[in-house]
Amino acid sequence: MPIFELELNGPNLIKDSERSGTARSLFWPWCGANVSLLALSYGAFFLGFGISFVQATYAAIIGTVLSFLVVGVSSLAGKKSNAPTMILSRAAFGIKGNIVPGALSYLVFVGWETVLVSLATLATGTVFTRLGHINHNLSLIIGFVIAVSLTVFGGVLGFSAIMKIQKWLTLITVVMTVIYIALTLDNVNWSAVSSIKNGTSQGFVGALIFGITGIGLGWVNSAADYSRYLPRTVSSKSVVGWTVLGASLVPIILVIYGSALAGSSKELSDAIAMDPIGALTALLPTWFLIPFALVAILGLVGGAILDLYSSGLTLVSIGLPVKRHIAAMIDACIMLAGTIYIVWFAGNFFFPFQGFLITLGVPVAVWSAIFVADVIMRKSAYSETDLYDANARYGAWNLKSLALMVVGTVVGWGFVTNTFAGWLSWQGYFLGLIGGKQGPWAYANVGVIASLLIGFFGHIALSRKAIKVQESF
Repeated sequence: MPIFELELNGPNLIKDSERSGTARSLFWPWCGANVSLLALSYGAFFLGFGISFVQATYAAIIGTVLSFLVVGVSSLAGKKSNAPTMILSRAAFGIKGNIVPGALSYLVFVGWETVLVSLATLATGTVFTRLGHINHNLSLIIGFVIAVSLTVFGGVLGFSAIMKIQKWLTLITVVMTVIYIALTLDNVNWSAVSSIKNGTSQGFVGALIFGITGIGLGWVNSAADYSRYLPRTVSSKSVVGWTVLGASLVPIILVIYGSALAGSSKELSDAIAMDPIGALTALLPTWFLIPFALVAILGLVGGAILDLYSSGLTLVSIGLPVKRHIAAMIDACIMLAGTIYIVWFAGNFFFPFQGFLITLGVPVAVWSAIFVADVIMRKSAYSETDLYDANARYGAWNLKSLALMVVGTVVGWGFVTNTFAGWLSWQGYFLGLIGGKQGPWAYANVGVIASLLIGFFGHIALSRKAIKVQESF
C-alpha cells in the first residue's frame, strides 16, 4: 500500500489476507511514539518528588518497563483476534457496556494529542524567540501549524502511513537526540547530582506511579490497534518483547539523563514546569536551535499520530456512525481547541498536565487491569463475529465489570491528592486512613496502584467462570 493511500479499515475485523509482517515491526511505532524529548523533562518531574538521582533512575526503569509490559500483554489480544483494542474490550464489558471505557479512552487519547501538540508548539516558540527577529506569537503559530499538520496527516491516513512515518521519525529523532546529549553533557554536574539525598519511600512510590501513568499506561487502550495486522502465527513472546523494547528503551535513557540535568541546575528544573521542552534550549548553542526544534516537533508528533489514529478508531467503536478518517478529523478539531487553550491561555503547563494524568490515570488503571486480566484468562481467541452482536455470547452489558470499574475508580480517587486545579481538590477523601492530605503518603498517588489491583484481581474473581462458559460455545 502506498504511503499516501488512505486506510479504509476502521473498527472492522482485518482480513487474514491483509495480515503480514513480524513482531519486530512493532518496534517502530512504539519507539517513534515514545522517543520524545518530553522524557528529558520527566527527569525533573521525578526529582520533584523529593528523591535522589539513584531513586529516580530505579523509578524510571521499573515504572517504564512495568507499564509497557501491560501494553505488550494487551497487544496479544490484537494478534489473536484481528480487531482494535476498544472493540476487543467489548468481551469484558459487553457490546453496549463498553461505551463507558470507550468514552474514557477517547478522553485520554484526545488529552494526550492536545498535550503533545501543545508541547511542540511551545518548544518551537521558545526556539524562534531565542533566534530573534521573529515575534513570539508568530513563532508559536509556526510550531502549531507544523505539529498539527504532521499529526493530522499521519493520524487520518492510517496504519500503513503510520508504520512508515514512525520508522523515519524514530531514526531522525534518535540521531538528533544523541547530538543533543553530546552538546549538553558538560552541563551535568555529577557532584551536585550525587549529593542529592535519598527521599522517602513515599516519594519513590510517587515517582514510580507518575512514571507508570505518564509514560506507559495511557497506551494500553491502543495496544491491539497495531498488532491486529500481524499473522496469528507470530510468537506471543515476540509481540510482548518487541513492544516493551521499542517503547521502553529510549524513554528510560532520556528520563535518567533528564534527571542528571535537572539535578545539576535548579533554574532549569523550575523552567521545565512552565515549558518542558523549550526550557531545554537554554543549554544549547544557537546553531543547534533549528535542529532542536525539528527533533522536538518530530518526537512529540510521533506520539500524537498514534493517539489521533486510535482516538478515531475509539470514537467509531463507541457508536459514532462515520468512517474512521472522518472521526480522526473530528478529533483533530478538538485537539486544535485544546492546544490553543494550553498554549495561549493556561499560565502553567505542568499543573494542568499533572491534574490530567492523575484524574484520568485512576479509571484508566482500572480498565487496563481488567483488560489485561481478560486477555490472560482467555485460552482461545475472542469470537470475532460475537464482538459485534449484543445478543451473542458477550452480551450487551457486563454489569460486574462496570461495577468493578466504578469501585476501582472511587477507591483510587480517594487515595490520590490533586492540588493542580481547584475543581479537583475533592480527591483524596480516603487519605485520612493513611495520614491525611498532608501526611507522608499524600503525594504518592497510591490510588493508582489500588485501582490496578482492584481491576486485575476483581475481574479474575468475578469473571473467571463466565469466561469459561463463553469459551465452551
